[in-house]
Amino acid sequence: MDSNDLFSFLGGGVDDHESDNEWQPMQTDSTERESKIPQKRKADTPPLTTRSNGQIPGSQPTDAGPSSPKKPRLSSPKPVVLDDFETEAKREFAVGAGLNESADRASRLELRHQVRHQVAVPPGYDYIPISKHVPPAKPDREYKFELDPFQRVSVYAIQRNESVLALSNQKYREMLAEFGDVGLMTGDVTINPSASCLVMTTEILRSMLYRGSEIMREVAWVIFDEIHYMRDKERGVVWEETIILLPHTVRYVFLSATIPNAMQFAEWICKSHEQPCHVVYTDFRPTPLQHYLFPAGDDGIHLVVNEKGEFLEDRFAKAMAKIQENMGEDPADPKGGKGRKGKTRKGGDNRKGSSDISKIIKMIMLKNYNPVIVFSFSKRECEGLALTLTKAEYTTPEEQELITTIFNNAIENLSQEDRVLPQITNLLPLLRRGIGFHHGGLLPTLKEVIEILFQEGLIKVLFATETFSIGLNMPAKTVVFTATRKFDGKDFRNISSGEYIQMSGRAGRRGLDDRGVVIMMCDEKLEPQAAKEMVKGQADRLDSAFHLGYNMILNLMKVEGISPEYMLERCFFQFQRSAGIPMLEDELKQEEQLRSSTVIPDELLVSQYYDYRQQLDQMAADFREVITHPTASQNKLTPKPEEIPPHERYIVDVLLNCIPGSTTSKNKTSTTPTPAGIQPCAPGQKGVPVVVPVTLSTIDGVSHMRIYLPKDLRPDQERETVWKTILEVQKRFPDGIPLLDPIENMNIRDEKFKELVQKIEAMEQKMFSSPLHKDPRLPELYTLYSKKKESQEKIRNLKKQIQATHDVLQLEELKCRKRVLRRLGFTTSADIVDMKGRVACEISTGDELLLTELIFNGVFSTLAPEQCAALLSCFVFTEKSEQATKLKEELAAPLRVMQEFARRIAKVSKESKLAIEEDEYVQSFKVELMDAVVQWCRGASFSDVFKLTDQFEGTLIRVFRRLGELLRQMAQAAKVIGNAELKEKFEKASEMLERPNSVIFCSSLYL
Repeated sequence: MDSNDLFSFLGGGVDDHESDNEWQPMQTDSTERESKIPQKRKADTPPLTTRSNGQIPGSQPTDAGPSSPKKPRLSSPKPVVLDDFETEAKREFAVGAGLNESADRASRLELRHQVRHQVAVPPGYDYIPISKHVPPAKPDREYKFELDPFQRVSVYAIQRNESVLALSNQKYREMLAEFGDVGLMTGDVTINPSASCLVMTTEILRSMLYRGSEIMREVAWVIFDEIHYMRDKERGVVWEETIILLPHTVRYVFLSATIPNAMQFAEWICKSHEQPCHVVYTDFRPTPLQHYLFPAGDDGIHLVVNEKGEFLEDRFAKAMAKIQENMGEDPADPKGGKGRKGKTRKGGDNRKGSSDISKIIKMIMLKNYNPVIVFSFSKRECEGLALTLTKAEYTTPEEQELITTIFNNAIENLSQEDRVLPQITNLLPLLRRGIGFHHGGLLPTLKEVIEILFQEGLIKVLFATETFSIGLNMPAKTVVFTATRKFDGKDFRNISSGEYIQMSGRAGRRGLDDRGVVIMMCDEKLEPQAAKEMVKGQADRLDSAFHLGYNMILNLMKVEGISPEYMLERCFFQFQRSAGIPMLEDELKQEEQLRSSTVIPDELLVSQYYDYRQQLDQMAADFREVITHPTASQNKLTPKPEEIPPHERYIVDVLLNCIPGSTTSKNKTSTTPTPAGIQPCAPGQKGVPVVVPVTLSTIDGVSHMRIYLPKDLRPDQERETVWKTILEVQKRFPDGIPLLDPIENMNIRDEKFKELVQKIEAMEQKMFSSPLHKDPRLPELYTLYSKKKESQEKIRNLKKQIQATHDVLQLEELKCRKRVLRRLGFTTSADIVDMKGRVACEISTGDELLLTELIFNGVFSTLAPEQCAALLSCFVFTEKSEQATKLKEELAAPLRVMQEFARRIAKVSKESKLAIEEDEYVQSFKVELMDAVVQWCRGASFSDVFKLTDQFEGTLIRVFRRLGELLRQMAQAAKVIGNAELKEKFEKASEMLERPNSVIFCSSLYL
């Protein structure tokens, strides 16, 4: 049974592509397909419109003039959660052997899974429970199989014309094959735009909403696949914006496998669009998974999670112990030595890693657990690991011939010069042996042919980056992780449990495998707790990535009946913040009750004594800061026998009585009072003396007594001797060891310090003269009053938190951005979008403010078409580059002009109170591809252009395609201002860039 069939009565289908091509099927009304669409509605909903031709559907009508403030509709009340029920399903199958275990073929394994349903409905909505739902006598679509509980509940929700969030991976390629009336709309491809089912990117859907497209009048259903990508920092805001802008009459299907806070999302949909939203969840997997750990340098794998999802603690501990054993001890430890195998393994060893991969793949192939996807987090490592399998051959002669045929057919549309590109010629021999690699740096044609070969079972071992797990329905029998750490653009970190779930979910093919296998290679850098959380943790929450942009603000200001403030109030970001208010209010109520119930005798006196004590504590802290300053104390401390290095100059070694087993950190720059690993003994408790490095600022006082130290304190006996001496000194001074006088003994002559000493003495006198000072109740009363003060402070903070949560977030940023728009002339003083603003509304692929400034200041008017394209490449190239770039004057001159305007915008932004770094903003426009773009537009071959960069071929093509999209937007912007000459120039540049049959703009194999 194909999971895709769940909603197939809606009609249509899609192709699956990589994450930067996420398709959103959008169901439209059509008389030809009326029988396939449940509960059709009349096509009477107007699309979003600009001020000149109406207002957004559902908004409050207004007869105010254009300068009057807009009045967006009020937010609906909080949704009600109803119809909460669970259904249990079970299945039984024969137990099969894992990768390293045998199994009793007669034994059976029963797996149970839950199907859970909830629905968020608007208050007062006439809701009929699912249990009372009467399905139509003739369903909209009949299936060749019996629907399971998850599918049945989801279908019922849609038959009732109510939105549903189905938490299961659903794909649409099969729908495209089954239904013919399907259209495609992307940035550069439009096929059958009048079809009853349109597949499009969220960016296209958003653009249609803002422009009041006629298609939007017919929309009945919108299906968002992989809705959890709404949390993406870059593109997530587009999804959120689109969902908010869609009319209330549209119904939705949201598909995802990984949303732990799905009900919160459903409540937001219900509140935003005043309609029920069902959540149907199942933990069912067609093929259960076994999770293994492979310790680096080891000879075997360890099963840590079985098919039932049970975590095997003892096996996990054994795997972790193997890591420590193979790693050896730290050679920097003076007590350390070599590991059991006579060597240490600190740090990485690429050769050993490659050997481990070869070992794992050999085991997988021998056990017939292929095909296998090997996930790596580096494009170059993907290729490098594939090339290490030099002697491996996993295909038959017949398969090799078929691979060659498919490969040659895929590249036949390319020009002869493109067919001999190194990436193409080098890949075929590898593919013929059943080995491939897949990452964003591949030529699009190669990426697609690899996907096709893998889907047909002709690639047995595929090395891939994380993007292969996103948006592609291509499972394998086994998944291997070469590492557990990745670079996220800022830092190296462990992969999250959600990322692990997404990638490991590729293991196990429905109907082909009785189980899927996941192997995680791990080394000493992986902490046991982190490994456990990764394997058994929850999926990542769906948290809003909403942020403001100028294109969004200008479009919202341009549309009648809606505003940027409206968007901020309705976004999921604000909804999530507001969701915590009830808990904060309950906490506030409890704290207020606690405060009012606390009765303190003589509270006035206690309050006065408390204030004295607080002031004295602050003065004492100031006192210690002076006496522990290096200039005052370093000559009074016993120097270490060896010379103190500069970086340790203000670190003090203290002999401290510690619990046995305490260890000191080798990092002596720690600023914590007690270094990690140190556990001091309680007073009077017997322990062992340990030399502990602490910062000078942690010293409370310096004794008048001096104890002379031996030359070496590392031997236990020497430390014991010194500690006994310290204990003898303590016995001689039962009232406390005398301290140095800071003025007389430490020679601190600062007048302000003398004043501080006098204030301390005066405050001590006040405290000693208080009637409570010798009162036996003082400790109890002081503690009671301290708790009351803490409660009062907590109440103040909770009230601030609640107020801040009620406030619309990012409103201050919106005010600043509006100020920038007014100062640069994009809007009038009354916040009406001016001509510059209308031009900026057309640009979404690059920096709309800077590009508009360049247009209005005639920068492009003096440039040739290829120079325009080269300058625009700075706006679409974002990859890291190590290449030193030296531009000719024909490109350097317009670049300098562009950078001057960028500096002006940055300065205006700073003056408008926006957080922006001028140099960082200017340098964000990368120049490394300018020369490559010019040469390509002038007719150079792709191989020649590729030599001018340090980028992967696929990266270069992706940038060129984005550049083509930006050129089309610039041509439209020129049309808005009526500059026909400039429009023709951008169109000419687009024509020079988009050569027919070139490797850059060749059509997809899926179309």
